[in-house]
Amino acid sequence: MTAVLFDLFGVIARHQSPAACARLESTARVSGDAFWKSYWALRQPYDRGDRNGAEYWHTVADALGVRFDEERITELIAADVASWSRVDDAMVEYVRGLADNGVTIGLLSNIPEELAAHYEKHQEWLKLFPVLAFSCRIGHAKPEADAYTWCSTAFGLPPEHILFVDDRRANVAAAEALGMRGHVFTSLAELRPALARTTG
Repeated sequence: MTAVLFDLFGVIARHQSPAACARLESTARVSGDAFWKSYWALRQPYDRGDRNGAEYWHTVADALGVRFDEERITELIAADVASWSRVDDAMVEYVRGLADNGVTIGLLSNIPEELAAHYEKHQEWLKLFPVLAFSCRIGHAKPEADAYTWCSTAFGLPPEHILFVDDRRANVAAAEALGMRGHVFTSLAELRPALARTTG
C-alpha cells in the first residue's frame, strides 16, 4: 500500500498574491525586502507552535526596529490569515477523487495556529485526510526530519510506502532522505501521471 502525503500551500492552497502581500506591508507600515526578510526569517517557531501570533509579530517588529500595538497586531494576524486563504479548486477536487477511490492521503503543512483554525472552520475538505499534520499541532515543521517521521507513524507505514508531494525541492529532499518517495509539485497536469504510477 502507498499513501500520498500532500503539502498544503503551493499545492492545494495558493501562495500569497501580490495584493495580499501589499496589504500586509500596508498594515505593518513597512514595505519591501526589510519586511519580508523578517517575516520569513522568524516564521519557523510560529509555524511550529512555539509562538502565538502576537508573539510572532512582536519579534518581527523588534527585528524591523518598530513597534506594533495590540490593535495593529490583530490587523496583521487577520491580513496574514487572509493572505494564505485561497485554495486551488481543481486540486481540492482531485484530492477528493483520490479519497473516493480509496487512496490513503495525508496533509503535512507548515501552518500557525490562527491559520490552521481558519482552515478548519472554512474548508470542510480537510476531513478527507485521515492524517492531518499541522506543524503548530505536531510541534515539528518541514524540513525538520521529525515532521515526516510523525506522519509515517500516523499512517502506520514505513517511509518507503509514502509519496510526499511539495512545491519546495528542499522539503521533498528532506522527505527522501528519510526514505519517502518525493514529487516536486509544479502542476496538476504533471502530478496526475506521477500519482497514477505510484498508486495505480
